[in-house]
Amino acid sequence: MSIEEISERLEQLRSQYALYKNRPFDITIARGIPSTEQLKLSEALLNETRIENWYSEDELDIRNYGGLFGLKEARELFGELLNTQVEETFVGGNSSLQMMYATLVHFMFTAKNPWSRGDKVKFICPSPGYDRHWFMLDHLGIEMIPVELTGQGPDMEAVEKLVAQDPAIKGMFVVPTYNNPTGETISDESVTRLANMFTAYEDFIILWDNAYVVHHLTDDKKEAADLLKACKEAGNENRVIQYVSTSKMTLPGSGVAAMGASEARINELALEFSKQIISFDKINQMRHVLFLKDRETIEHHMEKHAEILSPKFDWVDAILSAYFSGDRSAFVQWTKPEGGYFIHLTTQDGCATDIVEKMKAIGIELTPANAAYPYGVNPKDNSIRLAPSFAKLDDLEIAMEALCTCIELVSLEKSLTN
Repeated sequence: MSIEEISERLEQLRSQYALYKNRPFDITIARGIPSTEQLKLSEALLNETRIENWYSEDELDIRNYGGLFGLKEARELFGELLNTQVEETFVGGNSSLQMMYATLVHFMFTAKNPWSRGDKVKFICPSPGYDRHWFMLDHLGIEMIPVELTGQGPDMEAVEKLVAQDPAIKGMFVVPTYNNPTGETISDESVTRLANMFTAYEDFIILWDNAYVVHHLTDDKKEAADLLKACKEAGNENRVIQYVSTSKMTLPGSGVAAMGASEARINELALEFSKQIISFDKINQMRHVLFLKDRETIEHHMEKHAEILSPKFDWVDAILSAYFSGDRSAFVQWTKPEGGYFIHLTTQDGCATDIVEKMKAIGIELTPANAAYPYGVNPKDNSIRLAPSFAKLDDLEIAMEALCTCIELVSLEKSLTN
């Protein structure tokens, strides 16, 4: 486009944006929150699930104290998702993030050889990644080292080089299935390399946050390879600690979370939890066992979620595809996830922050630009995460049309200043 054509187009876009600003919206697509329609799918968990036997399979009174590791039935159920045996499974409260934080605190301060005794603690952070992982690490003073994602998991050459050379690097986060926010699933090759790689720090750990293990959007259901099995075969069985929860399966505020690891690791972390709590909510664990039953039932339940979610993801893709075609195609790229809760936009460099700010000024809230990077710092300033799950389709259409306007507006303005 010539400068004259750009100027003419900018005038049109600024007029459209002024209309938005004069009549601001009240829409959020900032966080991956299940919609009201999705929550209704699990109302029977509270209204119809009757506990008729107050004793678990191992004769534990679920109304009373005890059972720190979780109900045997619950450990068996989550073991189906984690590919773990009962003794390798720990079932807790509603938050897997809480479990991850407790894990980090344990290794940082109370483990046999706490990380805090050293001068510096570092973590590998595959990016773009989950901002709440970065919040935890930053809060604990752990230095974050971003490593780019490849579409099939983290850049393994970069990871292997870093962990082999620096004993201050104690671990890494991985979201293996439908990564937040890129939607990619880690390759089998990468899983094998993670299990076998040499690490300068002998007790290196991988926090394997499998939050979207059954959260498929299509019939092509992706599944990451079993890292615990690979670690056992490589002689590194204590390397991985897996996490999963029902937060986006049932009711986020009253779900159940679980960890899976070697028996030794589970016992080690259970000792940490024993200093904080006598037992978690076993009645809620039993409700979930009765409601979810087994992996087959879970997958059938999640198909109902997909029926609600898929049209929203399809709608976002359709609007972006229609708008950013031809001459506009260079302004933005986006992912087309087959599962999970997010769509990742890659804007032109230097545009993401301005786009998000313009959206906020017209009453549409997005996740902060570049939040998917450690410290919220992305030198390219080109990362925006969309979370279409909570918004109604009509609101989502409005938000996406406004977003298209803002992307083109900011991109053209930048082109004139470069």
